[in-house]
Amino acid sequence: MIYIILSVFLGLFVIMMAIMAVHHNSIKVAILASGGVSLFSSILYLLLAAPDVAMTEAAIGSGLTTFIFFYVLNKIKNHKHVEE
Repeated sequence: MIYIILSVFLGLFVIMMAIMAVHHNSIKVAILASGGVSLFSSILYLLLAAPDVAMTEAAIGSGLTTFIFFYVLNKIKNHKHVEE
């Protein structure tokens, strides 16, 4: 019973983070919310007895993708300063 309640709350939190990632004005907050969606999705996968999918989602979806987004954002900002 506790797994069902926890799954529902995590699902609702994933939906809230996804809405925040789409509608927020700050791109940094949107990137972090996107990483949060992946992180909480990996916890949901773990509760659903899919540890291999959970580990892959946590490593690639939450970690690597968020890092790449911030890296590219930094490169874009540095490139704009060089052109000016």
